[in-house]
Amino acid sequence: MDRTGIHRKLYPSYVTLSEYGELAERIERAYALLTSCTVCPRKCRVNRLNNERGFCRTGLLPVISSFGPHFGEEPPLVGCQGSGTIFFTFCNLACEYCQNFTISQTGAGETISCETLAGMMLDLQRQGCHNINLVSPSHVVPQILNSIGMAAKQGLTIPIVYNSGGYDSVDTLRLLEGIVDIYMPDAKYGSDEIARILSHTPDYVVSMKTALKEMYRQVGDLVIEKGIAVRGLIIRHLVLPENLAGSDSVLPWIAEEISRDAYVNIMDQYHWPISIVIPELFKKKPEYQALLRPITEREYEDVVRWAKAAGLHRGF
Repeated sequence: MDRTGIHRKLYPSYVTLSEYGELAERIERAYALLTSCTVCPRKCRVNRLNNERGFCRTGLLPVISSFGPHFGEEPPLVGCQGSGTIFFTFCNLACEYCQNFTISQTGAGETISCETLAGMMLDLQRQGCHNINLVSPSHVVPQILNSIGMAAKQGLTIPIVYNSGGYDSVDTLRLLEGIVDIYMPDAKYGSDEIARILSHTPDYVVSMKTALKEMYRQVGDLVIEKGIAVRGLIIRHLVLPENLAGSDSVLPWIAEEISRDAYVNIMDQYHWPISIVIPELFKKKPEYQALLRPITEREYEDVVRWAKAAGLHRGF
């Protein structure tokens, strides 16, 4: 039992993998992906070991925007002492409406070593955070694994949260099995066309669906002990105006293909972009004009209704 009273020994853990040498082998395999980068579904094929940069604009070392206890995440992550968030700069998506645009797109942050990243994790644990919450980690999985390995040897024991946009490689996710305790991906879209326009991402839907199935295979439904999440899957879905996110198809898919007991956060904080990417888009598809306004109360209520009709009942 750890200091929070949670029986960590019941769950597979990076601590055990570290002790038996498996984590070191995973790190080696992860870094091999960087030689002709296939860490995420974009498969840019640049040599990041030589500091070459692809879509994510990240070379060999991770770039961090900020870290610290965060109280704006889902209640089971936050508890009373906060979720220990580490915000990675850049992203393998390019969402036009990203709330963290200066971090994900303009590169606000500092390049650090994996030793420094490990120190951040240990610092968050010392501050009493319930977990290490890795925000936008999809493009830096090898560096994260390396840092967790270093931190585990120095006493890191709290759960690891993988907080991604849902655009993840299944091969990369398999390297995280037994290391990530809580997966928290987005399920952004039901349409590849909209994903391409709003997030500049090809084949998002199939990539997201295969990634979520792999995440669920690894950790299952969310387990909460004494009000705190210790293991499992949390899915985020952002409501867009005019149902451009395809909520009426995404949520039934989650219920049918993942689990009706899936914990789903239906999010209402859409922020429209200051300048839309493709002005010509409005001429061809007038419904996209709705992106220049916030969602309505009715639009949000419709999505919650669709979730309940599909049999989902946790989160919202």
